[in-house]
Order: sequence, then C-alpha cells, then structure tokens
Amino acid sequence: MRNSSILPSLPRVFVLVALIGAIGIVPSLAAQDAVDPRPPRDVGVARRINVRLLSDTLQQLLDAGVRDSAFPGAIAVVGTRDGILAQVSAGHLDWSPSPAPNGTTLWDLASLTKVVALTSAMLQLVDAGKIALDSPVQHYLPSFDGPMKERVTIRHLLTHSSGLPAWRPLYKEATSEQEALALVLATPLDTVPGVRMVYSDLGAILLGEVVRVVSGEPLDAYAARHVFAPLGMRDTQYRPPTSLLPRIAPTEVDPWRQRHLRGEVHDENAFALGGVSAHAGLFSTAYDLVRLARVYLSGGTLDGVTVFSPAAIDAFAQVQDARLSNRALGWEKPSGTNSAGHDLSAAAFGHTGFTGTSIWIDPGNNVFVLLLSNRVNPTREHRAIGTVRVEVADAAMSVIGTLARAQR
Repeated sequence: MRNSSILPSLPRVFVLVALIGAIGIVPSLAAQDAVDPRPPRDVGVARRINVRLLSDTLQQLLDAGVRDSAFPGAIAVVGTRDGILAQVSAGHLDWSPSPAPNGTTLWDLASLTKVVALTSAMLQLVDAGKIALDSPVQHYLPSFDGPMKERVTIRHLLTHSSGLPAWRPLYKEATSEQEALALVLATPLDTVPGVRMVYSDLGAILLGEVVRVVSGEPLDAYAARHVFAPLGMRDTQYRPPTSLLPRIAPTEVDPWRQRHLRGEVHDENAFALGGVSAHAGLFSTAYDLVRLARVYLSGGTLDGVTVFSPAAIDAFAQVQDARLSNRALGWEKPSGTNSAGHDLSAAAFGHTGFTGTSIWIDPGNNVFVLLLSNRVNPTREHRAIGTVRVEVADAAMSVIGTLARAQR
C-alpha cells in the first residue's frame, strides 16, 4: 500500500512557501510549442511562477505512482488558457518494455467521454435551442417508456438524478448493438426522478441517443465535426485504427474478452454498443485535451474559432441541486473529498475516468489540471489512482495558486 503522503520531504505548506520565496526562470516549454508556439501573454507573470518547482513536484508524484504500481505510465499537464505551464510523464505504456508516454500518446478516456464528447455536444445543442433542459426525455426518445419515465427530464440525465440505476451488464444480456440500446431504453427506474443522485452510465447512453435524434448525426460524428475538428483535436476519436496501436496505452488483461486490450474500449458495455457510446469509448491525447481545457477557460473561443458561448459554459458549470449532489450539467464540482483536491475554486468543474484519467478546469484561477494514466493495466484492482489525482491537483494549486489569476 502506498503512503498517504509521497512527498514527505516537501509538505504542502513548505512547497507553497518555497515557491513564493523562489526566483525561478521558466524553462523551455518545448511541450507547449507542440500545442501552441505562442508564449503566454503575460511573460512577466509566467516568470514569477517557478515552473521548475511545479514540474519537479509533479514528477515526484508520478514517479512514486509508478513505484507503487498505481499505473505503468502517466502524464500530467498543468496550464492556463494561454498554454501549458508544466508537463511531466513517468513510466511506460505497459509494464513490459514499451515507450514512455508523451503528449501524443492515446489513452482510453473511459468516463471522460461523458464530458469531452457528450457534455460538449449537449452544451452546444442546448445553447442553440435544439434541446431544452427541462423537457421530458420522452419528447426526444418516445421509446423510453415505463412507470414514472414521463417525469424524467434532460436535466435529470445530465445530473444523474433520473432514477435510473447506475448500470446493467449489457454485454452479457445483449447479442447486438441494437439489442443493447433497447435494453437501456427499457430499463425501469429504481427511484422517483429528482430525489437522489445515482451516477448512471445508462443515463449518459440515453443522452447520446438524444444527440443523435436532434442533430441527425451519431455522437461520434457530431463531436468530430462540431467540437474536435474546429478545435484542432486531431487525435480524439472513437475506435482508433490499428495504425495507431504503437501510440495507444494498453489497458486491462480483460477476463471477459480473454485478451490484453489495446486500442479497443475497456468498458464492456461500450464495447457491446459497438465501441461508440456517450458514457465511454473515446480515445484522446494530452495535447488534444489541453486544447479542450483552454477553450473552456477562454470562454468558448480558441485561436479565433468559437465552439461554445461563455454563457453556456457558465450555465453548465453551475451546481444544479446542492441538496442532492455537487453535480453540474454533465460535470462534477469540487467537494473537498473528490479528485479536485482541496484548493481549486468553486468555479471549477471536472470529471474522472475509470481507466485512470481526470481533468479539472478552474476559471476562477485560470488553471487546468490534466492527468492521464492506464491504471487498469493489467487489472482494475489497482486503486491508488485516487490518491494520485488529489495530490496532483493539490500540488498544482500549491505551486501556482493565486499567481495564475494574474493572467486573467
């Protein structure tokens, strides 16, 4: 078992004090050059941030994660709307001899699919007036029928308060993609809509169908055309081709499929749905997700291309019903006990993925924190990723803290 503090020589308070007193020179941001060659607008502020300390601290955390078998490899990126401040990686793509991860490694995002593809699509369609948050789901999906289902709204699905159960083993019950989707539509509610939060993959799958019905495009095509391509997220995709296998981080030695998964979705239900689903199935790189985080921090416009409106971003980032949960629309909010750590602002929003991924975007501090790993390699029983996520977020905020706000 890993130690609860993997930086015994650098407690958080010491790190913060050391930063404030330090005079550092920003190292060459070669990683940033690969994403956006322009430096941050306020170079003076960037020089005040001891990026070397930030990088060194993150490196220690990831190296310790590899030593503790939290994952075979990982990459962490911290930045602002203007670009990357620090990027570090550790380990290798597999426990056997393999390349080290980098900014173009493709990772199975697992439930980050829910925000990178699904929530981005829903945000656009709601903002365009094509989907109404408080409309019944049955308005878009009449076959979503059964007791109390007429009371389930789009907002309920986005906040995981629909009354649907968390999950069912579609991959064991269905013999085709169509049958798997029919089972989702037919799944009965197990509680009254709007009375409790149950994180539900089934609800996300239904929202993907809503996107298809409203837009006339399946979710993968919609997200590629309206989100990923405009943002230059060239590697973000479902069902990556075999030509990309050398860049893809392997996930689990899957007892159901009887093989070591690489390039096919880890989530069994997403596999049963053909590899394309709103709840899982997306693959992406650190560099692509940096662009997504930057556009959210920039009010929806990046490099002259607008994909979201500032008002829609803000609306989707608000807690919807604090009595039930800390859920915004699609996004999770900092709680003090989740992967956001302890120091992100109340404006922050983020999400995690079962394979070992997480992203947090904090407009209040003009900061994003990205962690990508394949912690399920070779088994999903590796559970130390939760501690690493918190430590990475806390380290990022301890080092850059309020200084990042100067770049707003």
